[in-house]
Amino acid sequence: MRNEPIAIVGMAGLYPAARGIEQFWRLLATDEPAAPPSSLDELDIDVSAFRIPPVQRGSMSRMQILMLEAAGQCLADAGYPDRPLPSERTDVIVGTCFGLDRQYANALRIDGARYARELERAAAADQDDRVRRVAGRLSGELRAGLAYRLGASRHDRVGEMASTIPARIAATFQLLGRTIALESADASSFVAMYAAITNLRAGAADAVLVVTGQRREGSLVEEALAAKGLSTGHDGSFTLSDGVGALLLKRQSTAVADGDRVYASILDCVLRHEPHRGAFRYSTTPEERFLLAQQCHLDTAVDPAAVRYVENVGPGIAAVSAADVKGFGQLLGDASAATVIFGSAIERLGHTFANAGLAGVTTAALALHHRTIPLQPVGSHSGIISSHESWPAEPESGSRYAAVCGSSLGGMLSYLLLEGRATPRAGTTVRLQSAASDEPIAIVGFGGAFAGSDDAESFWADSRSGRGGVGKVPESVLDRDLYFAPGEIRLTHCYSEIGAAIRIPDRPPAALRIPPRRYAAMDPAQRIALSVAGETLARYGRTAALRQCSGVVAIGSTLCLATERKRAGERSFHELESAAAEVEAFADLPAAARTRILERARCSYAPEGEPLVPADLDGWLASGVAGVIASEYRLSAVPMVVEAACASALAAIDLSVSALRMGRVDFALTGGIELACTPRDLVLCSALGLLSHTRITPFDTEADGFSPGDGCALFLLKRLSDARRDGDEIFGLIRGVGAANDAKSLIAPDVDGQVRAMRSAFAQVDYEPAAVDYLEAHGTGTRVGDRVEITATAGVYAAAPQRARPLVIGSVKALVGHTFAAAGGAGLLHALQAMRAGMFPHNAHLTTINPELPLRDIPAVLPRASTPWPSKPDRPRRAGVSSFGTGGINYHLLLQEDGQR
Repeated sequence: MRNEPIAIVGMAGLYPAARGIEQFWRLLATDEPAAPPSSLDELDIDVSAFRIPPVQRGSMSRMQILMLEAAGQCLADAGYPDRPLPSERTDVIVGTCFGLDRQYANALRIDGARYARELERAAAADQDDRVRRVAGRLSGELRAGLAYRLGASRHDRVGEMASTIPARIAATFQLLGRTIALESADASSFVAMYAAITNLRAGAADAVLVVTGQRREGSLVEEALAAKGLSTGHDGSFTLSDGVGALLLKRQSTAVADGDRVYASILDCVLRHEPHRGAFRYSTTPEERFLLAQQCHLDTAVDPAAVRYVENVGPGIAAVSAADVKGFGQLLGDASAATVIFGSAIERLGHTFANAGLAGVTTAALALHHRTIPLQPVGSHSGIISSHESWPAEPESGSRYAAVCGSSLGGMLSYLLLEGRATPRAGTTVRLQSAASDEPIAIVGFGGAFAGSDDAESFWADSRSGRGGVGKVPESVLDRDLYFAPGEIRLTHCYSEIGAAIRIPDRPPAALRIPPRRYAAMDPAQRIALSVAGETLARYGRTAALRQCSGVVAIGSTLCLATERKRAGERSFHELESAAAEVEAFADLPAAARTRILERARCSYAPEGEPLVPADLDGWLASGVAGVIASEYRLSAVPMVVEAACASALAAIDLSVSALRMGRVDFALTGGIELACTPRDLVLCSALGLLSHTRITPFDTEADGFSPGDGCALFLLKRLSDARRDGDEIFGLIRGVGAANDAKSLIAPDVDGQVRAMRSAFAQVDYEPAAVDYLEAHGTGTRVGDRVEITATAGVYAAAPQRARPLVIGSVKALVGHTFAAAGGAGLLHALQAMRAGMFPHNAHLTTINPELPLRDIPAVLPRASTPWPSKPDRPRRAGVSSFGTGGINYHLLLQEDGQR
């Protein structure tokens, strides 16, 4: 199964010039000049068809709506729902890049409170009595006006998230497998397909719906790209355009058995990161391209000379395109290279960035399906054919071959090889779980940073003492005058002032030499991740050896960092002024007075940010969290960030484990980070009533919500056999990771989904739930959430055989708060440190255990004091780690101590 072809059985494409897959092919079959890039905003989509509750529709991003439509078209193209998909084993993977419209809008209205205060102050200081009399009304009226103007709702925090998109798709079409969103700049779609192929070949899924998209959300992104020299007129490079595409993928043996129409088969998708310190930039090294393509052809046993068409996905920069052609020429030799046709869908569609790779694969697959080389538009830069050309099959194999190669802003190279046949190969059905796919994964390094804890050791010391970092948020983080209003739930204020804020580094790790201007441009999440990665690699102690291997840096994170939201808001200041001009308090004032107050408020608010420089895009790109680690530590490791709501860290670890077990990488630096202790999160989470009024206390009778916290936990992983061979210190073993989606409510937890995730994890190991000593629970800190989690735990951990001793349950959230994307990483670090210390951790601040929890059914205990964690030579310590997220996302990880420690 390691090299089984992956069949493309369904496709969809939404582009300004092609609103479906048939239009897409017709566009490729004409040589008319390419239309200028435009928008998908005019595409009318009936949201009610997706059975979305009316109360949630206003909080949906436009990208979510477009991707729902593309997913529906793709499934229909594949013949579903007329025949059933294996719903419990169908994953949904989304690829997107940059912030979404709802994220920008929510950030603008919350930060707009600062402008509202300046407006009020300007009016209060005016010499005109009429102006001073209305000053007290201005702030409140403007904030209410912004909430109305920008469509504020209680569901904004969930609706704005990128990971809500795959979750919504899963709920709409009842798909119960993994649901994740990925980002890796303009390689996002390649990374999404890479993840899908890995999961299919690992037997973790039987079908994967991949949906990728890009939308032009305001001026910020194009301005940032231009600052890096990436816009029309700069060396012929690209112009950003809208586009959404989808593929339904299956193993070829499954597709043939199911009677699916197969457009083409993906023989392999290989990725390579060219590490270099400094600013993110495209690779211009032909040798790297040659090595990547050579690896793919060796692994698939396909002669490079059999490739007739190469779809190029790149920025259009002359040096990059020249490296692509030269690298492929090196692979083929000059004579054979002359027979290869290079093309690019970007010539017709514009550069759809996060979707560009999938658009290229769609182009190549349709060309193979129709046995016709696609045309290039008149005036294209590709210098390719401008008339139809038939595509005969290779005489010996009866196949046609196409390649899709890509270059990414972060230095990543991609090469994907496709095969087209009149009748797809039947393939060989093999047992889904092989010995290799079950191999334990060794944790050979770890690090962490949380409120009050700058590293993993102080984190454990705080856990032992029960100190933690949860408390009143500093005024530097939460401006109480603007945002804090205890009592009723409001869209503009938070009712809680409790959280766990972290210390942000003001200089890079000592081993790195990063210029001050570049470091200052880095989002705080990038800075913290860089420091924690340094701790993790230092604990491993052999970073130089890693540089000789291929790896992945997969970090769980939100796909829109705080700095990007801030920069977008600065460029939307006109929205604030426009809303201010319309407030009722201004209605009776003379025009000159209104103008005077607006000008004074503008000066004091200082919305104009400095002109962007090349480092700015790098500094707020979400995948920059992973990219800066790979580049600065010079790791040849594919960088990506993974969002799966509050289960993001375990989702990233899950992807890493699959890649290691399938032999696609030799190491993984993975985990999660999020800085959730912000005014934005406090306000948005308050609007939905999610926050505790006092502090988060999982499993307590008084549990009434969570307290947001900042945090980061990272782990260095290798296959156990490799770690033993290399003499690595092994801190713990990951034995299995299970995942599932409820496909029900985006907010309410569900027992069935959590049970499926746990059972999926236990299907990968050779022991029963009764052999697990400790459960690091998700611990939402709400009565309903806690009850659902313990009920689900009882459904799995109470199963026969009878437990020898009660399951010990704890949750680190009482100490560090809910760190959102980092929560699963915090839980794993907590369990790992407890296992190494041989101590069951206590449940801090637990006063009265909620009597509604079915603890006796397991049986289980919630200790209020640390106790010894015994082990025997024939029975190593074992733990489970749960992480659940909004959108019905559920993950469960099984951890074990190394028996040879």
